[in-house]
Amino acid sequence: MFFIDTIELEGLGNRSYLAGGERTAVAVDPPRDVDSVLAAAARRGVRISHVVETHIHNDYVTGGPELARITGAAYLVPADARVAFARVPVADGDTFDVDAGLTLAAMATPGHTPHHTSYVLRDGERPVAAFTGGSLLIGTVGRPDLVEPRLTEHLARAQHASARRLASGLPDETAVLPTHGFGSFCSSAQADGDSTTIGREKFANTALTTDVDTFVIDLLAGLEAVPAYYAYMGPANAGGPAPVDLTPPALADADEIAGRLAAGEWVVDLRNRVAFAEGHVAGSFNFEADGKLATYLAWMIPWGKPVTLLAESADQLAAAQRELVRVGVDRPAAGATGGPEAWLRPGERPGSFARSTFAGLAQEISRPGPIVVLDVRRDSERAAGWIKDSVHIPVHELHGRLDGIPSGTVWVHCAGGMRAGIAASLLDAVGRDVVAVDDGFDAAKNAGLAVVTA
Repeated sequence: MFFIDTIELEGLGNRSYLAGGERTAVAVDPPRDVDSVLAAAARRGVRISHVVETHIHNDYVTGGPELARITGAAYLVPADARVAFARVPVADGDTFDVDAGLTLAAMATPGHTPHHTSYVLRDGERPVAAFTGGSLLIGTVGRPDLVEPRLTEHLARAQHASARRLASGLPDETAVLPTHGFGSFCSSAQADGDSTTIGREKFANTALTTDVDTFVIDLLAGLEAVPAYYAYMGPANAGGPAPVDLTPPALADADEIAGRLAAGEWVVDLRNRVAFAEGHVAGSFNFEADGKLATYLAWMIPWGKPVTLLAESADQLAAAQRELVRVGVDRPAAGATGGPEAWLRPGERPGSFARSTFAGLAQEISRPGPIVVLDVRRDSERAAGWIKDSVHIPVHELHGRLDGIPSGTVWVHCAGGMRAGIAASLLDAVGRDVVAVDDGFDAAKNAGLAVVTA
């Protein structure tokens, strides 16, 4: 008998896994906050005997070295990965005993990185699952452009070959268990569904249904922008990340919050976008704790800039801190809980801005007076249709391009509202008159707005 537990990292769009038998287990691609993996092992009553990495990750900081240290597990890392710490180097075909009758076999699957390795879990002689990391994902593959631009096409071709190696070497019923593809920008596209098998991928995955040249052309044409913080993840993981420190940050009062804003530091309000629009500390930015906090905050903040977190509660603050350490934002400069009434000095008034819908925007456009429609979606989203005469600046570029937005009230929208909330807070912080369109983009055409399609 064997088990496979999935450890969801929803904020990053990734998954880690714990797989084993009655006594021992292997942890695959663990997050930096390893207590979630330890808790999973404790629930199963097993010892973690192996910690494995499919590759040196570009989108999050691994907990592999720390988990191996705590548990005494063997730390398996692809042999060709250049790292600065002791590990068990893994080569194609290596096998490892996990539990009685349960083994793990390494299969070289370059493409996402040159050294990428998948691991096949066998129950006796039967392959039951393949931990495919950033190789074969659900309906797609991991992107090949995160290592070195000159290697991108070569790695894209390697992805095609690796996907086919997995498909040809494993039974159709083998479960495919990737790390990426659930919102991570390490995926070349997002997963269509929650689970899959080798057999399903043979019909659904373009790496297995198209020739290599067509696959490479389409793959490279569809790649999104790379989050800026990815540049720091690979080196951190190759160097061996330090253990996390999740002790609460020092609490800041209203005077300290004001002082940090005056010093040019980032003060981030974690409350939902509705509450933020209604009232907030002027100059603070809104990154919702329930949104893709780690991805967008780490992408947009100048790396190393001190950040103070404002939260509704201690629990919300702790959860945000946990999300951020996963991408190397290790220690908030300070924190505060409550609401604007606790974060403002006597006599200070909260900032605020309006919210609306696409129907409201349609009404406003029909009136005289200058307004700016700002679209902060990604290039690929805008390519499918955009509001006529709108200005396009993806949200991750906005902080550096605020001076380029025309004068007038800015009506900012995204696909659903969360990124529009971020953008509106950036604009509000520099004194622009802004309206956040908190609506799904599908409603734009129904509201009577002129939507242009290529």
